[in-house]
Amino acid sequence: MIRIVADNKIPFLRCVLEKYATVVYFPGREIGYQQVRDADALIVRTRTKCNEQLLGETPVKYIATATIGFDHIDIDYCRARGIVWNNAPGCNSGSVMQYIASAMAYIFDHSGRGPGEFTLGIVGVGHVGKKVEKLARLLGMKVMLNDPPRERAEGSGNFVSLERLLKESDIVTLHVPLNREGTDRSFHLADGAFFGRMKKGAWFINSSRGEVMETAALIGALRAGHIAGTVIDVWENEPDIDRELLALADIATPHIAGYSLDGKANGTACSVRAVSDFFGLGIGEWYPGLPAPSCSLVNVESNYGTPDLLVKRLFMHTYDIMADNARLKAGPRRFEQLRDDYPPRREFGAYRLKFENPADPAARNLREIGFRVL
Repeated sequence: MIRIVADNKIPFLRCVLEKYATVVYFPGREIGYQQVRDADALIVRTRTKCNEQLLGETPVKYIATATIGFDHIDIDYCRARGIVWNNAPGCNSGSVMQYIASAMAYIFDHSGRGPGEFTLGIVGVGHVGKKVEKLARLLGMKVMLNDPPRERAEGSGNFVSLERLLKESDIVTLHVPLNREGTDRSFHLADGAFFGRMKKGAWFINSSRGEVMETAALIGALRAGHIAGTVIDVWENEPDIDRELLALADIATPHIAGYSLDGKANGTACSVRAVSDFFGLGIGEWYPGLPAPSCSLVNVESNYGTPDLLVKRLFMHTYDIMADNARLKAGPRRFEQLRDDYPPRREFGAYRLKFENPADPAARNLREIGFRVL
């Protein structure tokens, strides 16, 4: 029987593979050589660095990470050793889109302007960026896209330069992978020059990777009043996050943008399928059952006000980003605990909307955004 070492915080995983394998669980940060020295496979998250230090002289043949990101995996070393790995692309893209929706609802209220008065600049238009783009267009925002790899593959018709995007966008949101070198290097992409080129009074959102932004440069831009505000979910040097940036950020959260139950279930299911396929276990169709959210049925009365007010109300109903902000600001030392003990959050598709007026034109947009309209 194969032996699998798994991160003990990967949700829904326990008792799924035990019929087919010996599975042992450890905290992600505590998975080291001693834990994996006789393992055939690993199921991990970003907290476990899969490199020579961990994998050298072990029988590990396969690594599944239940995350979109894979910069914690030394790809070159795995290739040289013949270790196959798999990530979960797009697994929590709906969750991150929901996070951005709640963040923008805050920005709209804080600014006293409606969505149609904003230009949103999306840097990185992959699984998450595409969903954020669709959301923004449905809200009536002007959208600008920057994605050099896609532009090279598809042509420049739908994309603009980073310089133009920064100059014209009222909100800039990053959805790029962390590349430390190469043509599409993203390490410290958001540096002093980046913030200096941003439109004065714009907002900055980072829910991609902490190292994509240069902390000191962002602090400088906020201190100088060049940018109006910022929403930060990912940080350099997590969990030891910068306290000055924490204090300056309008919204600060502990790397939980993708932490919906739906996103977690998608990531776990992807990992289970990958391990099953690699070892021929025959359980590739498994998916966990998810609990319904409280207040999953929302009655929308005809006198709800403007469509913009309705959208903001619904975004905050499904996810109150300010509650996560309050928890982190009250206890930054609890960064990892806040992640580990994150309360259940369901995405838009878990909520049903019942309109008093079934012909209300707002229903179509909300269905397109992802809500279930009865």
